[in-house]
Amino acid sequence: MNNLAMIIAKRLALGVLTLFMVSVIIFYAVNMLPGDFAQAILGQTATPETVQAIRDSLGLDRPVYLRYFDWLFAAMQGDFGISFSQVLFATYGGSAATVNYETVIEQLAPRFGNTLFLAGVSAAIAIPLSLMIGVLAALYRESIFDRVANVSTLVSISSPEFFVAYILILLLAVLNPVFTSLSNIHEGMSFADKLGKTMLPALTLTLVVTAHMMRMTRAAIINLLASPYIEMARLKGLSPFRIIVVHALPNALAPIINVIALNLAYLITGVVVVEVVFVYPGVGQLFVDSVKMRNIPVVQACCLVFAFAYIFLNLVADVTSILSNPRLRHPK
Repeated sequence: MNNLAMIIAKRLALGVLTLFMVSVIIFYAVNMLPGDFAQAILGQTATPETVQAIRDSLGLDRPVYLRYFDWLFAAMQGDFGISFSQVLFATYGGSAATVNYETVIEQLAPRFGNTLFLAGVSAAIAIPLSLMIGVLAALYRESIFDRVANVSTLVSISSPEFFVAYILILLLAVLNPVFTSLSNIHEGMSFADKLGKTMLPALTLTLVVTAHMMRMTRAAIINLLASPYIEMARLKGLSPFRIIVVHALPNALAPIINVIALNLAYLITGVVVVEVVFVYPGVGQLFVDSVKMRNIPVVQACCLVFAFAYIFLNLVADVTSILSNPRLRHPK
């Protein structure tokens, strides 16, 4: 038990260190972007005094490392700073007098909830579907079903998300208007309405991630079918379905859990293109809009949220694999 706790503690410490290093890269990379936010907001006709006043009020003239540590300590407390998207200026005597602002959390929280909803719907469809297809493909290996499943998943993996999205829009929103092509959900909508609006982007993500999980499930199960205990189960007269589901699948959980966790991380961090295509009000759409507007605090917060989600889900996969496989708890 102490060995298990030590392994998990090491994984958590490594995750925290990784998140810290990623935060440094995020902050410095965003602040190294060319251009000036104050100048971009005020326009080319702004006086140097007004631009300097805005830079002073937003702290943009402070050294980068001081701004990083201030941002990091505030982010650890759930404060990502002030959003620049609604900065309004009233000039008195040639200088900026007032700044109306909206916090990053106020912008990010509802968008993150929408992204989690989209990821949850996609995962609820993709995980059972991929496990079922993977088990059946391993059960009927080299059959027509197995070949069709492999070719279909290979096509799905090879197709970019935006291409899959436009094909689904053409088939399910234009030629056969089953769903709407714009996923403009908002607060106050019923669950059924949200589900209907979210279905097309969810199906797009499902087609992308199902292929990875199905192929890993199939490969992990087939790899175990040559094991001695599987041969013993066959000699005892057990059915192929029972051998795979009862004996092979539980021992193949470690790689399957890893690929599921990686794809869940993708559902949260890789939705930028899908959200832009369907105009879905999630973190990905907010990230793209903030980059265009040079809204630095929101860009940094979105990147940090993406990094945290990816690292956290990888840690969950790592710890779950250790718990499900005793050989990982007692390395030679």
